Amino acid sequence: MIKMQVIGNLGKDCTVNTVNGKNVINFTVAHTEKYKDSQGNQQEKTTWVDCAYWTDRTAVAPYLTKGKQVFVEGQPEVRSFTRNDGTAGASLSMRVRELQLIGGAREEGGGGGYNGGGQQQSYGQPQAAPQRQGAPAAADDMADDLPF
Repeated sequence: MIKMQVIGNLGKDCTVNTVNGKNVINFTVAHTEKYKDSQGNQQEKTTWVDCAYWTDRTAVAPYLTKGKQVFVEGQPEVRSFTRNDGTAGASLSMRVRELQLIGGAREEGGGGGYNGGGQQQSYGQPQAAPQRQGAPAAADDMADDLPF
């Protein structure tokens, strides 16, 4: 099995289609990588990934809008084609198994996600344990509370 993971931004709003009675959410993710070339100049390279998320749970679709940052994981596919001028071309696509909406606090609704099973998951910051008031209990005091 080959697995691919991509973090990037949606290039446009998703579309929901029904193919042979099954729902598919189609969207495109752009991953931009910054690097320095051999002369030390800052460069950017953007890779576009066409994504197909086959799921019965399409409730996530309204949140898949242009510019949203997502994490997608799935099986990659390379599609070859011939351009109008006769030259060969290729595109990268993915059959999505897991999808997570990510982003900072400035984005409304960020931090939730959907996995391949369609169950909602929370990926926000872990909550701190409640602080106890007063002095910490001694080890002997805790031993008295044990039922055995």
